[in-house]
Amino acid sequence: MKLYLRDEFKQAWSDNPFAAVKGVKGEVFREVKGRTTLKFELNNKTYFLKRHEGVGWPEIIKNLIAFRRPILGARDEYDAIQRLEQLGVETLTVAAYGERGCNPATRESFLVTDDLVGTVSLEDFCADWQQHPPPTHLKHLLIKKVAGISATLHNNGLNHRDYYICHFHLDVTRLNQQAGLALDDIVLHVIDLHRMQMRDKTPPRWAIKDIGGLYFSAMDLGLKKRDIFRFMKAYTGQPLKQAIKDHREFWAGVEQRGIQMYTGWHQKPPELPIKINR
Repeated sequence: MKLYLRDEFKQAWSDNPFAAVKGVKGEVFREVKGRTTLKFELNNKTYFLKRHEGVGWPEIIKNLIAFRRPILGARDEYDAIQRLEQLGVETLTVAAYGERGCNPATRESFLVTDDLVGTVSLEDFCADWQQHPPPTHLKHLLIKKVAGISATLHNNGLNHRDYYICHFHLDVTRLNQQAGLALDDIVLHVIDLHRMQMRDKTPPRWAIKDIGGLYFSAMDLGLKKRDIFRFMKAYTGQPLKQAIKDHREFWAGVEQRGIQMYTGWHQKPPELPIKINR
């Protein structure tokens, strides 16, 4: 058994943490086989709980047959949070974690994280950019920040697997949107890490899937070609011509992936797709 409880949960759940977790009530955000995500309150503070109750052997076998790694509990997300913290990437803050059971089909686990108060997803923050473009300086900083986080993940053997702008949460309390706004004022928390993979080196196909997903999720924001080029330079750390020349196959894969995802989701191709590999 593994168990970590921050002070407030040591006091509240001291008798039986796993029984306490089962009794937590709150606003359910997602409920799938063996896993529930909900928001709850303790001592006037809000938290998110991911509660895993075992997926069963049929679900594990189904994933393995499809060559997918099954999600067996909270450990993957807990480990991913620790790794991002080591790399200096803002993410969730763990308040409690527990795991018990040797059988992967029935293993129980939970993860409690602090509510990201004062933040908004980039998807919501950028939702009206086509109709109401943001300050240019702010847009440039956000692009550079997302590209830098992406490079940090991929250069250190991590890939997210659900890499969309909705999984970046922006701390809006740090913004003043004035000309003096600096890159350090842009605080983005990367969330939803339960599918993250960690290796010594990120395979190119998984980096392409991440950046392709990011590209897909940003296609309707009214970004210009020069914005995409700005991302490419920041992601590679190279001048634009070199970034394109050295990674032409990568960017072609990103473009293909993004357009395929957009077409599949919207049942139509994106309008005027940005040819990022040209």
